[in-house]
Amino acid sequence: MTYLTNAYKSGHTATPAWTARPEDERFLSIEDMIAFKTRDVGDMESRVVDTHRIQVDGEVDMNNPSRGQIKINYTDVNNRAHQNLPTNWSFGQLARLSGAPSKYLKDLPAPLAADCIQWGLRHNRSRDLIKVYGKRGHGGELRAATGPDYGRIFDHEILNPIKNLIDESGGRWKVAGGIVGNKNGLAVYDPEKPVTKESTTLFASDRDIFVFLVDDRNPISVGTLPNGEPDLMFRGFYAWNSETGSKTAGIASMYLRGVCMNRHLWGVENFQEIKIRHTKFAPERFAAEARPALASFANGSTESFREGVAVAKSLKIANDQQDRIDFLTKRAGLSARLAKAAADRHLKEESKPIESVWDAVQAITAISRDIPHQDSRVQLEKKAGAILDKVA
Repeated sequence: MTYLTNAYKSGHTATPAWTARPEDERFLSIEDMIAFKTRDVGDMESRVVDTHRIQVDGEVDMNNPSRGQIKINYTDVNNRAHQNLPTNWSFGQLARLSGAPSKYLKDLPAPLAADCIQWGLRHNRSRDLIKVYGKRGHGGELRAATGPDYGRIFDHEILNPIKNLIDESGGRWKVAGGIVGNKNGLAVYDPEKPVTKESTTLFASDRDIFVFLVDDRNPISVGTLPNGEPDLMFRGFYAWNSETGSKTAGIASMYLRGVCMNRHLWGVENFQEIKIRHTKFAPERFAAEARPALASFANGSTESFREGVAVAKSLKIANDQQDRIDFLTKRAGLSARLAKAAADRHLKEESKPIESVWDAVQAITAISRDIPHQDSRVQLEKKAGAILDKVA
């Protein structure tokens, strides 16, 4: 089954770093991801440590004196001794905890860098305790070093509810197909496009996870295309987490028109996001907020979205250019420059000026694809989503 879609609509990258992921971080199924993360977490342990019981040692590499190896020897609050080797990420965290610039320390000989971290941890901190996340056994990796109140949400706590959603839906939720061509200026989207390691949107490493799934076999109609065929959209969501503190935990849901094979999302509408920082009660917050929100979106009716689109199309907001700019700046919160750019883009792509709330939403999401940084792009798409929320 293939269908036509407005592929020129707003582009949104499912994950900006997907092209850099090595093959061993790409997965074809949630089950494989869970198996990998379950094995991995079984070898790891969180430990609270007094910084006065940490010994940071550096060994010189005689072939390259500016390099070497750092070893972290410490005794935890349960009086157990450990030795871990910091990863590049945890080295940076240790440097920040010690009040030293990690980029500078990485260029120093290992013994000197170790002394700087050692001094900072003991004498340059207002709090003595830190929390480390290291491999069991002697000499394994130190994956993370954070403040003592860091609330670690384990990756499997994100992945297992997603697997339950997939199972309960009978497999409706899946990795996206892809845009496979175009016809008369409209893209052709195929939900059955085979998923490969190159096109998957399931990623997991020792630092983080990212999952993007869609319900693209069950599109919903929100109007008609210029050729009279249905204007189809489908639901999608992505979830992310880091056990090591490299990013927040969270989920984002949206409706979209298509996904091309470089995993850009096209025609994103009604973008909603929940972020949870890894503070002391982060696991409880995820269970109370993000997990139910994801289940509600994945299992809920699409009727309210269709109704919201219909209402947004019927609500007229502008008779002239000044009305359009005023709505986009005062109601949507865009700058004057972005408001003009949105109005111009809508006129170019839709061959008509902004007249309704729906037109304004289309205009905002259209210009979001011009923004290279994901966080800024998401903020703009959330403004479009907020307009639809107000209509609802």
